[in-house]
Amino acid sequence: MYSLAEVNKMSQQEFSEKIGWVFEHTPWVAEQAFLAQPFASVETLYQTMVNIVKEADGKAQLALINAHPDLGARIKMTESSVKEQKGAGLDSLTEEEFASFSALNKRYLAAFGFPFILAVKGHTKETIYQAMEQRIQHGKEQEFQTALLEIYKIVGFRLKDLVKEQ
Repeated sequence: MYSLAEVNKMSQQEFSEKIGWVFEHTPWVAEQAFLAQPFASVETLYQTMVNIVKEADGKAQLALINAHPDLGARIKMTESSVKEQKGAGLDSLTEEEFASFSALNKRYLAAFGFPFILAVKGHTKETIYQAMEQRIQHGKEQEFQTALLEIYKIVGFRLKDLVKEQ
């Protein structure tokens, strides 16, 4: 964990390495956010990063969404994604549950062209599956915006765990 004062003293490389990972495999967000230092609060840091994504073009936003792993997938993920999915029970899916998640992930990906994104903190594997079933009914633009909102939630959780005000 870093204090806000430490974050404000970081070089651009340090900031990208130590803070930038909150946006999964998307270093350009941190590179641009660094230019807004110093940050008055963790909330200011968060809003700065979110606004950078909001102002990005659709291609960059899609790349950010696609940088996230499928929920319940048994693939190599970042340590933070592993912890988040483990907390929701996605690391202990039965073979049947895994097959169901995989099939629904494939349907979702085919429908939208990007993986299902959900801030899993506070969810169970059951509520995640229900959300997938519900959201697969959305239109593409609605789901694109929902995926970005979920990424912003994930980033908020990660920053709260990573940076403290003092």
